[in-house]
Amino acid sequence: MSRLPTRFAAVIVAFAVSFRQRRTWRRARALLVGAILAPGVRTVASVLRILGRAQTRRFGTYHRVLSRAAWSSRHASRRLLGLLVRAFVPAGPIVIGLDDTLERRRGRRIAALGIYRDPVRSSRAQVVKASGLRWLSVMLLAPIPWAGRVWALPFLTTLAPSERYEHAQGRRHKRLTERARQLLRQTQRWLTVIAPGRPLVVVADMSFAALELLAALAPTMTCILCLQLNAALAAPAPPRAPHSRGRSPKVGARRPTLKHVLADSATHWERTTVVGWYGGATRALDLATGTAVWTRKGLPVVPLRWVLVRDPAGHFAPQALLSTDPRLTPDAMVQYFVRRWQVEVTFAEARRHLGLETQRQWSERAIARTTPILLALFSVVTLLAHQLVRGGTLPTRQAAWYRKPAPTFSDALAAVRCHIWRRHVGHRQRFRPPARERDRPIIPHALLARLTEALCYVA
Repeated sequence: MSRLPTRFAAVIVAFAVSFRQRRTWRRARALLVGAILAPGVRTVASVLRILGRAQTRRFGTYHRVLSRAAWSSRHASRRLLGLLVRAFVPAGPIVIGLDDTLERRRGRRIAALGIYRDPVRSSRAQVVKASGLRWLSVMLLAPIPWAGRVWALPFLTTLAPSERYEHAQGRRHKRLTERARQLLRQTQRWLTVIAPGRPLVVVADMSFAALELLAALAPTMTCILCLQLNAALAAPAPPRAPHSRGRSPKVGARRPTLKHVLADSATHWERTTVVGWYGGATRALDLATGTAVWTRKGLPVVPLRWVLVRDPAGHFAPQALLSTDPRLTPDAMVQYFVRRWQVEVTFAEARRHLGLETQRQWSERAIARTTPILLALFSVVTLLAHQLVRGGTLPTRQAAWYRKPAPTFSDALAAVRCHIWRRHVGHRQRFRPPARERDRPIIPHALLARLTEALCYVA
């Protein structure tokens, strides 16, 4: 069951160089195929059962792939990024999404456990906290041609433990923005080799709108984030007068806050149409823009372009965006930023279809490896489904009461599962039993097709 179909071999074998020992790679490859096929929970035991290895006596060797074996997850992330860029973004700017998520888990043996705000269950009126692990993930926001929209494809994920855990381990606590800077710098170094000379655009929410982070990333990439309406913006520093004394000013006169600009009747608004708004719709928006510098006492100065976004129909509250590249147009800023919502979609799909939050590892190394693997599995399945596309389309599940115009991740996962099952069962097999077993009933092809569909589409 762990043997790879021919169409998938080129994608899967690319990760073999990340493993030091060949036997570890063989077991890891089997676990990968089993994680794709397994429904429900994604434990090593469930993977072995779906592979037909429930009676394997040396089952502990598969657990040790995650807990003890020597292999580089960072090297595998780099290989995955290269495959994604070559498959879905062969030219043009590379757009990266950044966000954190909470993996809800309980257990005294989980050392890095903490209490965090649950972004899924919380709202503006109510904050819900839950016990779990916080992960910071970097994703490639790439248009999928056969899906007709942008998908967020994870390739690099790291654990972001709490300050209490870091102090208990005797380590300096790294804030979320510090870890974000490290991950994005690492991604930028990889892209200089994978896609040299290509512009890099990073989109994130307001929790990453920190001056230290923007100042560190602005020289090498463009950051587009949410901006608070009461942010202290100022004009650029005026030129220094000759023979003047004292230090040169860092900023100029204070500018009105964006909250005042929004309420000012003299603000100039331009109507634009945004394609691919949340939900894939086309939305008319009013935009107001300008340039300024953003700073606070003791912090670096960041030049930026701000954009106020207002809905003429009044369906959502106005919001502000910033770009560390003042030359970027407002329309381009909005088009880049609306891709960020796909990050939340990927987290939801990973929970629903890939068994995120169902694993039960207890060792620190296994915990640190399993969740990033499950998130990266979303990208691996997308790459494998891309190999099955013929004529620019992928088979989608249709019904008389539900017409799906474009495939979703569930269709991509089902197509990959069907191809693997047919590779091992043999869709050309006639299912004729031997002569001594002719009295046994033959499985009709229609029934076998329905059973395969039910197995491949189960979450």
